[in-house]
Amino acid sequence: MPLDPAYLSTAIRGALAAGRVHARYFRANPTIHKKGPIDLVTAADLEVEREFRVLIAREWPDHGVLGEEQAAGGASGQRCRWIIDPLDGTTNFAHGLAVFCVSIALEIDGRVELGVVFDPMAGELFTAERGGGARLNGHPIHVSASARLIDGLLCTGFPYSIQERRETQVEIFAAFLGQARAVRRLGSAALDLCYVAAGRFDAFWEDHLHAWDIAAGALIVAEAGGRVTGYDAGHVDLFRGQIVASNGRLHDEVLQVIGAHYR
Repeated sequence: MPLDPAYLSTAIRGALAAGRVHARYFRANPTIHKKGPIDLVTAADLEVEREFRVLIAREWPDHGVLGEEQAAGGASGQRCRWIIDPLDGTTNFAHGLAVFCVSIALEIDGRVELGVVFDPMAGELFTAERGGGARLNGHPIHVSASARLIDGLLCTGFPYSIQERRETQVEIFAAFLGQARAVRRLGSAALDLCYVAAGRFDAFWEDHLHAWDIAAGALIVAEAGGRVTGYDAGHVDLFRGQIVASNGRLHDEVLQVIGAHYR
């Protein structure tokens, strides 16, 4: 059954509104709070999520919302749930580094059917609907054609617990440094996934993520022709936090490297 086009309209309007909030606060000394030693939240995070919840309550009052900064809300037992990261890349944002975005997904009956990621600084709007392909500013995008790890540009991220638990992450990172063309760490999982979808990265892996980090981006990669799994090569569980996304051609090699060092 085709998805109601009004859902995508809501997601895009919510993402563009979020971008306006981001732009207003960016490099304007926003109020910063700590959720952990290196886990930050800014006034922009809170305002974006608050405004998005108002939007959903007005347009889809029977839908739920799962967001990073507030508890889940909505009608009990709802079929439809919006998943939002109001500012993915908060640390970058807080330091004036223009690598951040808003990520919005719509889950229906437990399956993500729509994803929107907006980077306001680059003016890039990534969208996907299940079965409808992935787009960047309205134009179709596809994953890369790289077939060897040595030809691949890879990306990863580190969890907020990295200062206490870094051995495994560093081992895997070092292993890829020795086998890939290069490895990057940008600080926004949602953008990392979109860059795989657009063919800019050939693969991405990360552990200890949350549903709002990856729900939209994972669908965008899949709809761009890529492959998305957990570390065990199985289906991605949004609440387990492990993800490997690639152009598909490099996927097995990436899983092998991770498997040799993950514990």
